[in-house]
Amino acid sequence: MRIGRAARVSGASVRALRYYEDEGLITPGRLANGYRDYCPSTVATVVQVRSLLEAGLPVRLVRELLLHLGDGPPCEEFLDEVQRYRDRLAAHIAELSLRRSALDAYLRQARDA
Repeated sequence: MRIGRAARVSGASVRALRYYEDEGLITPGRLANGYRDYCPSTVATVVQVRSLLEAGLPVRLVRELLLHLGDGPPCEEFLDEVQRYRDRLAAHIAELSLRRSALDAYLRQARDA
């Protein structure tokens, strides 16, 4: 299927599909006229990529995961890296929560004045 239909089916934008290709996350086929040709398995990969990126995984980790997808369970090094990313994300969330609490306190104080 052509890029417009693949975008509609996968829920990704045409621009996102081109970006995923540029980043090496997908490799659509090419028709004789040079147009991209997305087979059902590529569209399924796009759906998976979108899910992983929306979960916050960086493109680098998504690419690595896709490279080893058919090799069996992910290797321990990869899982450790995902865990470290998750831990950094949790620390960032905690920091943002502290900032929000400080802003809430400021707003309460300012409104009570």
